[in-house]
Amino acid sequence: MRSSKIRSLVIFGAGAASALLLFAVAHVGPVAAARYEDLSLFTSVLHLVRQNYVEPVDESQLIRGAVRGMLAELDPHSAYMDPDAHKEMQIDTKGEFHGLGIEISKRRDGYIEVVAPIDGTPAARAGVRAKDQIVAICPTEPPAEWKGEECHSTKNMTLFDAVKLMRGKRGTTITIRIFRDGFDRPQPYTIARDVVKVASVDGRALEPGYGYVRIRAFQERTDSDLEKMLEKVKKDAGGNLHGLILDLRDDPGGLLDQAVRVADTWLSDGLIVYTKGRVESQQQEFRAHADGGEDSYPMVVLVNAGSASASEIVAGALQDQGRALVLGTHTFGKGSVQTVYPLEDGSGLRLTTALYYTPSGRSIQEVGIAPDIEVDSPLDAPQAQAAPEDDEAVGHPLRERDLEKHFEHRQAEPDDAGAPPAPAPSKDKEKPKGEPQAQAPAGEKPDVQLARGLEVLKSWTYFERLRDAKAIAKPGTPKPAMASVPQPSKTP
Repeated sequence: MRSSKIRSLVIFGAGAASALLLFAVAHVGPVAAARYEDLSLFTSVLHLVRQNYVEPVDESQLIRGAVRGMLAELDPHSAYMDPDAHKEMQIDTKGEFHGLGIEISKRRDGYIEVVAPIDGTPAARAGVRAKDQIVAICPTEPPAEWKGEECHSTKNMTLFDAVKLMRGKRGTTITIRIFRDGFDRPQPYTIARDVVKVASVDGRALEPGYGYVRIRAFQERTDSDLEKMLEKVKKDAGGNLHGLILDLRDDPGGLLDQAVRVADTWLSDGLIVYTKGRVESQQQEFRAHADGGEDSYPMVVLVNAGSASASEIVAGALQDQGRALVLGTHTFGKGSVQTVYPLEDGSGLRLTTALYYTPSGRSIQEVGIAPDIEVDSPLDAPQAQAAPEDDEAVGHPLRERDLEKHFEHRQAEPDDAGAPPAPAPSKDKEKPKGEPQAQAPAGEKPDVQLARGLEVLKSWTYFERLRDAKAIAKPGTPKPAMASVPQPSKTP
């Protein structure tokens, strides 16, 4: 405790830094002394900037900038959050805010792209569509003659800055410039902000006996929302399910405890995930409970390059436990855990504190989860037409391995030699077929992966019934239970 107090004084009490530093060096070992010499360098630079910079400086702003720079040296998921960013993160986990109601992602050309407008929100009512490019954001009313000088270009804008500009008080308006296929130039959309409640779970019956559930993100109420949605889907599907598709595509993750509870819904025993960090509190195991609640109907989990973090934990647990087949494309590959530490001024520190491992002991860091059945989707294909100013080709989807300073897979390998290696990419790969494979609204591309998942479930159920019928036909043969999920080398 004593050393931490000294450290605080050295950082913030620049005027008395030298005396304090000498006091610290006199009472600590050589390693700690070297650390305080580094802090002395920081205070010296701060002092020189304060005394000699061409304009007066805000020292608090400089210190926050230094903290941001310090954390940027670690990994892409550790960061300092100022009070606004920290509050924004808390809002995201609660699932309710004032804004437009769109999910956004970062394009490789630097612009912001709409993943999807949320049903019933201002953006959806205004006609914003999935795959729209937001090329500029105008926080105030546009001028009568549209010129765009008052707008902020989204080129190389961070997602946080874009969200911060688009959210605001209910009833206020904002204009966004949208470019999409068929437009010869970006078009302005003026939208009034409103209360947006983001349901982290939605779903529907695909047809009698077969259900579909999508998890958008792992928020505070995801487990309870999932329970309610499963009841609704079962009722709409006719009572009992013969199979379920769990859609985790473009799910960026969220809360670890929610990922564990969601996986526990379909598991009754064994590991779900375990974490390993430097400190003892980060060595944790999370196990399934016998009262998971759901029957052992067949499951297919849909994933793609946008499935990250908590969604990879769920997919990996269900895959390792033999509870579900994973279908789609390789996932994002984020195998680390971040802890958020609230700070006194309302800001927060998001720090990578552990790596996580699936039940079989594999790390998916950098490599992602390889699907059992690999199916590409035209829905994941990049826009054929880029923003007007951009001539760069759009490459593969952004993944963990593309981020600067990411942990490499070899750094995340378990210490115990008995753990199985990371899975090789699936060879059971299917390309989208030419004919339509899914019901889709007019003008939209068919969901090939969803259609293929339903085919797998139907084939699965057919063979299970055939096996049961043959077993019953033989006197004295016990009826086999549908306890585990087969892991076929070819598409069933």
